[in-house]
Amino acid sequence: MTYNDRIFGILMIVLAVAYGWGTTQFPESFGGTEAVGPETFPRLLAIVLGLSSLYMVVRPDPDNAWPWSRTGIELIIAVVVLVLYSMLLQPLGFIISTTLAVGTLCWRMGSRPVKAYVTGAISGVVVYLVFNFALDLALPLGVLSFLEVG
Repeated sequence: MTYNDRIFGILMIVLAVAYGWGTTQFPESFGGTEAVGPETFPRLLAIVLGLSSLYMVVRPDPDNAWPWSRTGIELIIAVVVLVLYSMLLQPLGFIISTTLAVGTLCWRMGSRPVKAYVTGAISGVVVYLVFNFALDLALPLGVLSFLEVG
């Protein structure tokens, strides 16, 4: 099984390099170069993916059998939720799609549904406000675009 981890780790390093290189292809912002631009977050993700993958190559897990029990089903549900999140981000907007994704994942982890979706809503609003006002990076509002100021 360690052999599989190493192969997967190498493939993920290749993906991290390609993803990181892709961030260099973003057009320069209208105002010129900025400390935080559209490439910042994807570049950080590429670095984290690369380091995690390198760790997997160097120190593979000796026993990594696929969990075919409830854990495996929960992992599949999480992947489906994240894929749907990426598909719904533009049409529904960041706040609503984040509320649904975070709420569903919290609920699947054992939280009560109301608390899970309240956590999702608070997360969506707080992250939206931080990105829009503190980092000056626009996130899509989608169906909530009537709330846009200016």
